Amino acid sequence: MTRIVVTGGSGRAGRPVIRELLEHGHEVLNVDLVPSIDPVAPYLPADLTDLGQTIEALSGAEALPGIEAVVHLAALPAPEVATPDVVFRTNITSTHTVFAAAARLGLRRVVWASSETTLGLPFDQPPDYAPVDEDHPLRPESSYALSKVLGEETARQFSRWSGIPIVGLRFSNIMHRVDYAEFPSYWDDPQLRRWNLWGYVDESHVAESCRLGLEADIRGAEAFVIAAADTVMRRPSRELMAEVFPGVPVRDSVAEHGTLLAIDKARRLLGYDPRFSWRELYD
Repeated sequence: MTRIVVTGGSGRAGRPVIRELLEHGHEVLNVDLVPSIDPVAPYLPADLTDLGQTIEALSGAEALPGIEAVVHLAALPAPEVATPDVVFRTNITSTHTVFAAAARLGLRRVVWASSETTLGLPFDQPPDYAPVDEDHPLRPESSYALSKVLGEETARQFSRWSGIPIVGLRFSNIMHRVDYAEFPSYWDDPQLRRWNLWGYVDESHVAESCRLGLEADIRGAEAFVIAAADTVMRRPSRELMAEVFPGVPVRDSVAEHGTLLAIDKARRLLGYDPRFSWRELYD
């Protein structure tokens, strides 16, 4: 696949994804409501809650005809950015229209941004076990998380109807390199980041996983946890779990500072290999 639409390409996740795809030889069209501060790809404005605009955008229109796949990142990105009804309505409608347009146009692949929040974040109730993986029960605790859970079910049905592989990426808390200056403020109090089991994902990991989602041999609709290989903390992962979530089973395979958001499935099926760690900046 060489011609790809990235929806939400002007956003926090979209900009590094576009750069990654361009660096690997793809042609990319950024579809967003606003232009990018990093305008390295052609831009097409569209409201993705409107099916007609979405079909036109995913066709590439005159900007980049011959689109073969879409990376759907456009969404209201968190529960706090709007009222719960607006967050839910916007996210589930835009996800439905993108999947419907992809099916209508016969695209070869859809990759889209689900969320770690599907798994029970902010973990006011302890997880059943750690690391939390794709088999963990889904427990959406906000309208945002619920929109992502229903988006995953929508993906399964559209893939069944159309035969298009649809790859959902449950991104952890996305970090850009400037964000790592905040990490020392977490280290003395493990409660500050308990809400997602001290997880994070670097912008380079997000970009890599989207590219791999386009390339991997996937059939049907699959969802993958996408996180860094470690936590945001200097303390060992087992020690954190014992203090904050006593009694929750922790699997023997967890490394000293290993992620508590399991990325084994992404490693196995996508070839995901998140090599960068914030520790390179501090150690």
